[in-house]
Amino acid sequence: RFTHLSKSNMRFSSSVAILFIALAAENVNSFTAFTRGVSRTVSKNGASSLKMGILSTDTGKSAMDPNVISKYDSLPLPSGKVMAEYVWVDAKGELRSKTRTLPVSKTGDAASLPKWNFDGSSTDQAPGDDSEVILQPQSIFKDPFRPVAEGADANILVMCDTYTPGGEPLPSNTRATANEAFVGKEDLEPWFGLEQEFTLFNMDQVTPLGWPENGFPVRPQGPYYCSVGPENSFGRHITDSLYRACLYAGIEISGTNGEVMPGQQEYQVGPCVGIEAGDQLMMSRYILQRVCEDFQVFCTLHPKPIKDGDWNGAGMHTNFSTKPMRDAGGLEVIKKAIYKLGAKHIEHITNYGEGNELRLTGKFETADMNTFCYGVANRGASIRIGRDTEAEGCGYFEDRRPSSNADPYVVTGMIMATTHEDVDVPVIAPMDKDEA
Repeated sequence: RFTHLSKSNMRFSSSVAILFIALAAENVNSFTAFTRGVSRTVSKNGASSLKMGILSTDTGKSAMDPNVISKYDSLPLPSGKVMAEYVWVDAKGELRSKTRTLPVSKTGDAASLPKWNFDGSSTDQAPGDDSEVILQPQSIFKDPFRPVAEGADANILVMCDTYTPGGEPLPSNTRATANEAFVGKEDLEPWFGLEQEFTLFNMDQVTPLGWPENGFPVRPQGPYYCSVGPENSFGRHITDSLYRACLYAGIEISGTNGEVMPGQQEYQVGPCVGIEAGDQLMMSRYILQRVCEDFQVFCTLHPKPIKDGDWNGAGMHTNFSTKPMRDAGGLEVIKKAIYKLGAKHIEHITNYGEGNELRLTGKFETADMNTFCYGVANRGASIRIGRDTEAEGCGYFEDRRPSSNADPYVVTGMIMATTHEDVDVPVIAPMDKDEA
């Protein structure tokens, strides 16, 4: 109920829609009424104040005082117990999580962790009349958002995949399918290095960091890549925070850099072996979103977030090698693998991320998505072989086709499966180095 409201408190122009939000407790001293462009705080004694401005997306954000948060963070946990954040991928490829308390004795490795469940009808992964989905723990990481004193038992993040109560992988469980490509091939020691690009926006989800509102930067892309200076680098504090959080967690993060488009950043994960690459990249994405949550910055993995103008898209370039590729004479093994990838180009492109057709146009360091090609040091090719690999006759190659929102389980599993098929495929001539 509203208390002590006089007519003078409620005089607003008839041309403006009025929305009152009030708390109905006796001890509440004020509430805020919002109109388009105006917010008015009304108190019990009849006093009011006006703030001009737009009712922005900031409304409802938890802008907590760090001193308040630290009061709770400093509370000691009971001996022998930790908080475990179970993380999984939903039907749309987004990450979800929830927390449970576990005895330390059950957190030694993923196999020791108990299974859990969730309401799959709320994540588009099960019908409402049979909604239970089982979470199977697969990998453990230290939780950088709930740090503990040195020597204390660490709280953990748990990467899980999803199953029916009968033990069948859900259709959205791409990890289970990818793992089949690695089982029995452990002696090949498949290494992956994943380059995750992402774009940071203000909370309006329209304006990238460093861009003017409703406009474009006055300078074209060029000075922003690996840049320094407040006029060039936007979001470094977020990337640095992500870097430290991943190192603490145990993610094999190997570097970061500012990207070509202002507001775009990149980090690299790897080398990781086999299915571990998907687990680590997925968990790093979770950590990225949690860091952006803390900074109240919107992060998108869309491969072409700015469609107008001459701006780079965002990818998840995937570096790959096996032991035979890294051994002497491995360059010939690499080329044969590339020929097999070329023979299944359309199948890979179809599974390499949504919206990729907006990015793979043959411009902005990409190959046209309808054409497969490879070359040495050529960032305009589908597959790039590094100069060092060519010079040494062994090493790795880079698949530049996956988009920034591609599923790392799908990408790594497909590359492993395709390159190790026992098939004869046509030889593909390399793209002329003059085009590199």
